[in-house]
Amino acid sequence: MGAAFLASWPWDNLGFYKYVLYGPLVGKAAASRAWEAASPDRWILLLLVLFGLRALTYQLWSSFSNMLFATRRRRIVRDGVDFEQIDKEWDWDNFLMLQVLMAATAFYAFPSLRHLPLWDARGLAVALLAHAAATEPLFYAAHRAFHASGRLYARYHSLHHSSRVPQPFTAGLATPLEGIVLGALMALPLAAACAAGCGSVALAFGYVLAFDFLRAMGHCNVEVFPSSLFQAIPVLRYLIYTPTYHTIHHAKREANFCLFMPLFDLLGGTLDDQSWEMQKQTSAGVDEVPDFVFLAHVVDVMQSLHVPFVLRTFASTPFSVQPFLLPMWPFAFLAMLAIWACSKTFVISCYNLRGRLHQMWAVPRYGFQYFLPFAKDGINKQIELAILRADKMGVKVLSLAALNKNEALNGGGTLFVTKHPDLRVRVVHGNTLTAAVILNEIPKGTAEVFMTGATSKLGRAVALYLCRRRVRVMMMTLSAERFQRIRKEAPPEFQEYLVQVTKYRSAQHCRTWIVGKWLSPREQRWAPPGTHFHQFVVPPIIGFRRDCTYGKLAAMRLPKDVKGLGACEYSLERGVVHACHAGGVVHFLEGYTHHEVGAIDVDRIDVVWEAALKHGLRPA
Repeated sequence: MGAAFLASWPWDNLGFYKYVLYGPLVGKAAASRAWEAASPDRWILLLLVLFGLRALTYQLWSSFSNMLFATRRRRIVRDGVDFEQIDKEWDWDNFLMLQVLMAATAFYAFPSLRHLPLWDARGLAVALLAHAAATEPLFYAAHRAFHASGRLYARYHSLHHSSRVPQPFTAGLATPLEGIVLGALMALPLAAACAAGCGSVALAFGYVLAFDFLRAMGHCNVEVFPSSLFQAIPVLRYLIYTPTYHTIHHAKREANFCLFMPLFDLLGGTLDDQSWEMQKQTSAGVDEVPDFVFLAHVVDVMQSLHVPFVLRTFASTPFSVQPFLLPMWPFAFLAMLAIWACSKTFVISCYNLRGRLHQMWAVPRYGFQYFLPFAKDGINKQIELAILRADKMGVKVLSLAALNKNEALNGGGTLFVTKHPDLRVRVVHGNTLTAAVILNEIPKGTAEVFMTGATSKLGRAVALYLCRRRVRVMMMTLSAERFQRIRKEAPPEFQEYLVQVTKYRSAQHCRTWIVGKWLSPREQRWAPPGTHFHQFVVPPIIGFRRDCTYGKLAAMRLPKDVKGLGACEYSLERGVVHACHAGGVVHFLEGYTHHEVGAIDVDRIDVVWEAALKHGLRPA
């Protein structure tokens, strides 16, 4: 049996190319120079601008909704928005495309609409009256009909209710039939004003944008009204709905059907009795305490746009520089300066694992700042304050990401646990699991490896582990003192497997390279054909050799029962996190009571690896 009539979008299979449907209007506007005041097709330009502003309205509400650092205490549904919901709402703007075509049709059918004055104050009164007398009751009746009929609900309205967490983009998750009904009802007040001879361009812009503003607000999953407002002016409870009010409708589906005015639910006997009590509780604000925190930092200006509160759909895909980001770069750069000057650690995203809340926090510093000598103390202060805040909140484990655990910065976290010996929160660098991931990527039976960055924290652990397995490790280092220090850590019977080399040509016969330091194209050319580059260098080296293969940074896939995960961690695939992140998760799941800071305990590499696999984490 095929899909019901008007139950699916005709451009579903076009993907991004669906925007070609705007082509005729854009072409007509350009050909007639619609930006000129005397152009007869100026209405086309105004129409396109209006629908651009409509899309921006939903985007801004989406950004607000996902600003967990500002909204988490007043979130109504506390679950995160997962990848499944994001994909489902990917084409949320379908209804806007439909309605711009409906509006263009109206302009062609009624040419007088092309010559509306800029403003007529009388039109506002007519539109408000028509909205209250026609749009509100008709929407209420249509909405109840969609729910009352199992057939209508299943074919046309169940899609809208399939999202677990209401979001501004959920407002656009609808079928063509719903888009037509909503567009017609929205047009009624404007049509009434025009019929009365008092329509205007300003009224069209104002009413439509206010309509979208209220719809996006109702789906934002953040309570924005203080309960004191309704206590001071009780009649407002029936004149304007709240996000809590509409979220109850999404949860119960048998109450709170109104468009914007709960008065019609009161008259129809469908007003949920708990609406205002729940609104009062939500607006009071209650913070959730995470059990695990991954303390990250911003990589660079472009990557700062890869967060849910900027572009949710973009953040749900692995990061890569895209052309549409370029116009946003100046704003992101100014944001960087503001954050550098006056920000503190803030919440980026969250997910749930086995009933426990995990959050990602970000230190307000960018990658390059970690290499500025004068910035070191300030960065450590930010990290220290985040640890103390987590300790005060009752967080169980805090894992340091990337440069936040740099040896030169704070000794891999040692600075903080030494300074605060009574910390209840466990501070973890997660590099034990990082080492395990790197080691388990090396094929069994490998007899010899070449390693750069061998004297680093990770390099040392990997080298010592391999030599114990009787794998010959050629350690590229110019410092004989550092090499000897590491060599002496190995049991005497395995020390012969650690060999110092000072030139890349020494490794031209070895096909297993473990890279912990940046390699230039010139240095990479010493590797023989067929070499595989295992990496733990940040940023990863660029693959110049077509006759070689390049591994990605150590990472693991979170367990399948993770819930509410909707953001990719930098350039990693969905559901995959850096190994140090995974190491912190394992530390929490296992209930380890020690801090994991400073040098990596080589004896624990296999222990942590087995624990990770036991809890359902898998190599990426």
